[in-house]
Amino acid sequence: MAGGRTNVRAEAVAALRRRLGHAFAEPELLERALTHSSVGEGAGPQVPADNERLEFLGDRVLGLLVADRLVHEFPAADEGQLSARLHALVDKTACARVGERLGVGDALRLSPGETKTGGRRKAGVIADAVEAILAAVYRDGGLIAAQAVFERAWAEELAAPPAPAITNPKSALQEWAQGQGRPLPTYAVVQRTGSDHAPTFTVEATVTGYEPARAQGRSRQEAEKAAAVALLKREGVI
Repeated sequence: MAGGRTNVRAEAVAALRRRLGHAFAEPELLERALTHSSVGEGAGPQVPADNERLEFLGDRVLGLLVADRLVHEFPAADEGQLSARLHALVDKTACARVGERLGVGDALRLSPGETKTGGRRKAGVIADAVEAILAAVYRDGGLIAAQAVFERAWAEELAAPPAPAITNPKSALQEWAQGQGRPLPTYAVVQRTGSDHAPTFTVEATVTGYEPARAQGRSRQEAEKAAAVALLKREGVI
């Protein structure tokens, strides 16, 4: 069984390499990018290198690549419009969609426990790995290589029409709730994962009388904004 799983994962990693379109000079960088922190559980002093440090770097690489592209693509946009579009392209939800298209889940290196709890399909785990993969490409081939992978992997996200710009989604949700005669929205952190230097918050936004909406972010504030946007989108407000 273990050998079968290994073969399946090896095939998934090979398929991922093809989709990325980058030939790694240091293949171990990709392996590290695909290694979840759970792999080190109970490993003693020989803990394998996981992807958390690469994720930290990849977050910044992605932000730079998206910002550079937006500045060139939308020369007339103001800072608020650029920021709203950037957020939509770098948030955990977008990264998870990119990872699904790349087939990252099946290529991940997880502990048996994380695998059993569905780690290969967890949006947060996949999104973190996507950022780590982008950092691995950057470390292996430089910014030009990372940009090439970004353009391929984010092509569908970049082609999607920009969502209506909302500079303050929490205020927009508050105004909508009051317009519906409801109390002020509430926000609750339902999960915090990841390391201290690169946490992921899952926040639930609630408006009385409506189903709550959940979203993730790299800070509590970012996750609250994303959850507000998710609720507004679901209810057809934006």
